[in-house]
Amino acid sequence: MFNQLDSLKPALRSLVAALREKYAYASVLATEQRFRSWRVSRGGVGIGSSGMNCGNGFVIRVFDDMGCAEYSLNAFDEGMIPGVIEELSRRIAAEKAAVPAGICPMAFTLPDDSPAFIKKEAEYKVDPEALGDEAILSLLNRIREKGLETEGVLDVMLNASYSAERKVFISENRELDETHMWTNAAAVALAMRGQEVKNYYRPYSLLGGAELFDRVEHDIGEITSCVLELCKAEPMIPGEYDCVCDPDTTGMIVHEAFGHGVEMDMFVKDRALAKNFIGEYVASPLVTMHDSAKVAQCATWSFDDEGSLTGDTVIIDKGILKRGMCDSLSAMRLGVAPTGNGRRESYERKAYTRMTNTYFEAGDSTREEMIASVKYGFLLENPSSGMEDPKNWGIQCMVNIAREIKDGKLTGRIFSPIVLTGYVPDLLKSVSMMGSEIALSGSGYCGKGYKEWVKVSDGGPYMKARIRLG
Repeated sequence: MFNQLDSLKPALRSLVAALREKYAYASVLATEQRFRSWRVSRGGVGIGSSGMNCGNGFVIRVFDDMGCAEYSLNAFDEGMIPGVIEELSRRIAAEKAAVPAGICPMAFTLPDDSPAFIKKEAEYKVDPEALGDEAILSLLNRIREKGLETEGVLDVMLNASYSAERKVFISENRELDETHMWTNAAAVALAMRGQEVKNYYRPYSLLGGAELFDRVEHDIGEITSCVLELCKAEPMIPGEYDCVCDPDTTGMIVHEAFGHGVEMDMFVKDRALAKNFIGEYVASPLVTMHDSAKVAQCATWSFDDEGSLTGDTVIIDKGILKRGMCDSLSAMRLGVAPTGNGRRESYERKAYTRMTNTYFEAGDSTREEMIASVKYGFLLENPSSGMEDPKNWGIQCMVNIAREIKDGKLTGRIFSPIVLTGYVPDLLKSVSMMGSEIALSGSGYCGKGYKEWVKVSDGGPYMKARIRLG
């Protein structure tokens, strides 16, 4: 799929060896990426070739007694090695000169450079690139036409994209090489209610290829039915209710409630309340939360952008907050091991602590049992957005559909739109049932810092909790 980096590996190894003669640690991250997107709607068709995280480039990193210095560039060959070393030396000298007199630099431990070798290729059934633009647009148009057969639907819009990326990380003792492909799709159905246009949006994601489009085609009838239901939706009466969350809504709560709040670069900056609650109950004993690269979703990599190996981090274990997730620099400052969560938007951006695939573990209840247990409340579906306040543990999320439950049965009434709010520990401590199967979705991106964006996924099982709605 990618060949350019194969020919550059000897030069990258030479660069690391030359830097190691001067610095205690040196590494290089090389990235190569391809991206393509397609859309069809009443307005026509479109094809795009640029998106988030796109770009081929290199990040060179060294450590000395001052800490870490980086240099990124979009092209590299062996003849550039002297210039790269000179530029890094200049940057480190400038950093040292900027330290006020009498201030001792913070002591740094070096990144883990124990021997590791990875060579991993992307897995997929249908290569979008091999399928080609014409075939993909024809498929999306066929799905759209099928959706328009539903009476009352104004339009159906379909978007799809894929990204194939190769990352190579080289240090003195590590050579990590992985190719990754994800595919996204989204269907939006439109219908009229009086003078108001209602829309229903359903996203899809897959660590794989164009085989994802089969799922969109399978669901298109349900998608158009949902938008017609929204035309009959009632406004929500604010209050606190027993709620059953679908896996997507559970995932949004995971991401917003305890995602950013346990990114440990926020611990370093003292911007996260979670820092003070390690070892304490913050959720129901039914709640176990993971950030994991051991599940097959869009944010799964075998190593992060700092060369740390990824794994499965248990953040909450049966209600007890165990630890956060961290990049290597935050780990050094906090005296803990990195979790493989150092991620960059691109070679042009710094690494932050970022989530990967974040989810709640399954329990032993069924969706039907949860609904049957509700005297009066709602089944929450189709979340659209959310935000949190890590310093105060507040959460605010938008959900598109709340289906009324009365005496353990769905009544057929739906309410929309819904604002879900609350204090995170109160919400999570109220969890009383967890579904027996989990589902994750990675159709979106997560922003942080100066709005750097990275691919993430989240999810979990159906979940019953007491939630404030408005």
